[in-house]
Amino acid sequence: MTKLLQIARLTTLSGLMILLIGCQSNDTTNNNDDSYQKVAKTSHSGQYVRPIKDGAPWWDVDVSNIPDATPSPHTGTYKKNPYTVLGKTYYPKNSATGYKEVGMASWYGTKFHGQATANGELYDLYGMTAAHKTLPLPSYVKVTNLENNRSVILRVNDRGPFHSDRIIDLSFAAAKKLGYADTGTAKVRVESIDPQQWDNTKSTTVAQQQPQTSVTVTTQSVNDTQVSEYQPPTNQHAMADTSNIQKGLYLQVGAFANPDAAELLKQRLVKVTDVPVFISSVLNGAQQLYRVRLGPLPNQHETFKTQEAIRVANLGQSKLVKQD
Repeated sequence: MTKLLQIARLTTLSGLMILLIGCQSNDTTNNNDDSYQKVAKTSHSGQYVRPIKDGAPWWDVDVSNIPDATPSPHTGTYKKNPYTVLGKTYYPKNSATGYKEVGMASWYGTKFHGQATANGELYDLYGMTAAHKTLPLPSYVKVTNLENNRSVILRVNDRGPFHSDRIIDLSFAAAKKLGYADTGTAKVRVESIDPQQWDNTKSTTVAQQQPQTSVTVTTQSVNDTQVSEYQPPTNQHAMADTSNIQKGLYLQVGAFANPDAAELLKQRLVKVTDVPVFISSVLNGAQQLYRVRLGPLPNQHETFKTQEAIRVANLGQSKLVKQD
């Protein structure tokens, strides 16, 4: 009887162990599938796999030197068609005039850097832009952090955030300027800006600052009154001379609206490769982009070696481009 009881206990224990192993195996498989699906959803054909989670960049730039967006009248059509996300349909406003709201703001960064925004512009985590669910694209807003009273002016060119407790999503640079990049969210006030009124106000301010012309004219020598032509400061982000581009293969590692970010990446790349690294600027619509490129490379073998060196140095995934 005792032996039969022991055998029964062993049989039950073995069955439980097999069941546990089976459950553990299923869990592991599901987790792998989930991870794969998350990566696949944030990837595009021909592009590198983006981070599963959003976050701040590994490099750091003094965002205080990044100017706010400049409101300018829009001459084309506005993007304000209804759209559906996660089963909910949103109806964008016909106009941003008079819009004002207080609520929570978040930010988005590396996961979306370089991807197209809702109105076709490229998202730059160092650009002064924002995403809004219903404002017409593009629009301009003033966003104020109510905790420290810091304000920025942003160009709204994307849709989101699709969280019920948030009213606006800012670029990483904008969030950092407002002082909440580390905390993730902040209570803000969002106010729309009319570009036409902005232009008129700016023109009036400049006119008021013009000095009054004196009625009395004092005769002075030519040497005393000679005015030297204004010389702009030396461009610290000098572009490469592309007038004599050599034939060969070229790689692009990044494209930024902020020249400081492009320059920083260039300096890091110089340390890991002997291939010439340069910054090439291009106008993408109304957005100036600074592209970090390498080349020329003589053949596919050297191109692969350079791409691998960049990857190992954790400087991103480069792509083959045609030099223009």
